[in-house]
Amino acid sequence: MTNRLRRLELTWIGKEDRPRLEPRILLEQPEFSYAKRVSDEDIFDNRLIHGDNLLALKALEQEFTGKVKCVFIDPPYNTGSAFEHYDDGLEHSIWLSLMRDRLELLRALLAPDGSIWITIDDREMPYLRVLLDEVFGRPSFVAQNVWQKRYSRDNNSAIGDVHDYVICYAIDPERFKANRNLVAPDAKTASAYRNPNNDPRGPWRLVPMTGAGLRTNQQYAVTTPSGKVIYPPEGRHWSVLEPKFLDLVAQGKVFFGKNGDSQPGLLRYFSEVEGLVPWTWWPHDEVGHTDESKKEIHTLFGKDNAFDTPKPERLLQRVLHIATNPGDLVLDSFLGSGTTAAVAHKMGRRWIGIEVGDHATTHCAPRLKKVVGGEDPGGITEAVGWKGGGGFRFFKLAPSLLEKDKWGNWIVSKQYNPEMLAEAMCKLEGFRYAPDREAFWNHGHSTERDFIYVTTQNLSYDQLRFLSDQVGPERTLLICCGAFRGKPDFPNLTVKKIPQAVLTRCEWGRDDYSLNVREQAPVVAVEEAKAAASSGNGTKTKAGGRRKKATPVQALSLFAGIEPSTGTPSKG
Repeated sequence: MTNRLRRLELTWIGKEDRPRLEPRILLEQPEFSYAKRVSDEDIFDNRLIHGDNLLALKALEQEFTGKVKCVFIDPPYNTGSAFEHYDDGLEHSIWLSLMRDRLELLRALLAPDGSIWITIDDREMPYLRVLLDEVFGRPSFVAQNVWQKRYSRDNNSAIGDVHDYVICYAIDPERFKANRNLVAPDAKTASAYRNPNNDPRGPWRLVPMTGAGLRTNQQYAVTTPSGKVIYPPEGRHWSVLEPKFLDLVAQGKVFFGKNGDSQPGLLRYFSEVEGLVPWTWWPHDEVGHTDESKKEIHTLFGKDNAFDTPKPERLLQRVLHIATNPGDLVLDSFLGSGTTAAVAHKMGRRWIGIEVGDHATTHCAPRLKKVVGGEDPGGITEAVGWKGGGGFRFFKLAPSLLEKDKWGNWIVSKQYNPEMLAEAMCKLEGFRYAPDREAFWNHGHSTERDFIYVTTQNLSYDQLRFLSDQVGPERTLLICCGAFRGKPDFPNLTVKKIPQAVLTRCEWGRDDYSLNVREQAPVVAVEEAKAAASSGNGTKTKAGGRRKKATPVQALSLFAGIEPSTGTPSKG
């Protein structure tokens, strides 16, 4: 028996298996993008991404780490039910692995004051809670809200299922508490405020002005309008000091009863109520139910093309109201029919939506086009006064950077043009893609003095020397090229061959990490890439010890059928 301390954790088959994700670039499909100017407050900085959500989250990592204010996801519940748009019947271990991988990326994207909200049912909730504790830490738990999704009894079950959960975790729960918004008073709260004396300030209710215990400076005598002198009840004290009490009387905010001789009470006007602290009970009359959400979808798409498991817009409105303010960034990586994006847009939030299925184009894009165009009268449109405006850009994931030729060697995909290759290498090497129109060798930067140049050329020693002179002694340049001749010995240059330099970075050629495991493509083993890199003579030039010596790799062609140029350096 070992004495080593072990942490409490949830274990499952395959937990140690982790994907080595390729950070793909995003390609806009302008035929699905849409924008319409209605007012100066319109928001156009929104993204709808079609593709595997794990790869899409990895694609967003470089640009959006620490910038997302609120994540809302409605993942498949693993219930065994068959939906047209989702395979929702995964074995527990697979479901947990796939959720874990996504949650880790989502956590990285959240801002320091950000929060994540997840809808789940009774079956998978206990496992998800423990998984969330592992990923976010138990102190990050905020609440497990109960959403009453049905208003009628389920007579087909032993015990009727009428609720789901909306679980909330925050990066910093105390900061979340300080910044979260209050919710509007419900009908029950509002009914406690009345106006029997036609007070021009509106409905009010009485708040007791005493507290438990004795405080010598708050035991003063109070003279009522009728002349009666009153002291606090035995064992209690007035809730405010005497100067404050007299000031409240002068403001007409103290009520002594209709005869003016009763114990004083503070007038709390309904107009002064900023809101209520959110609580964990979310009834259907406040945040909607499943029938309501289905009617919203039927109105948008008709009954024949409806999405099976939508959430009502009022439910998303509650989440986004508590967790965000106008202009904040919202992310949903299981966008489904587009409800989160639609509600975020109507509420003036920026948003990113990710959807793997074809309904990214059949449901999400058409729905959001209606929202932008002011042609969606349903959901929360009337409640928030939505008139249309703004826009979104539609993206798809680029194909894998590397593919195999007919001899089984890894080469750069023939679908990549030079610009796509440069952007992809920037992302792989941790540079921001920002090509300079004047300096052909500047495709991006990692700092103000560190740059990257990507080309398919076979560079000669003279060309490398020319680049070194262009960069100058105060800057450094990473060169990713098809091949190079000679031994570069320039202190401001680091030279890498592609694709050899990136062969072992990730799983190439895998496009599907989705929750539909029956359709997942076979994983390209990293060991295969390592084996392909068992020989070669890749050389690196150190620049102040910034990068390590390159691993020897097998010499492979860059683009099948394309001969590298040996002329003067030009844009690659």
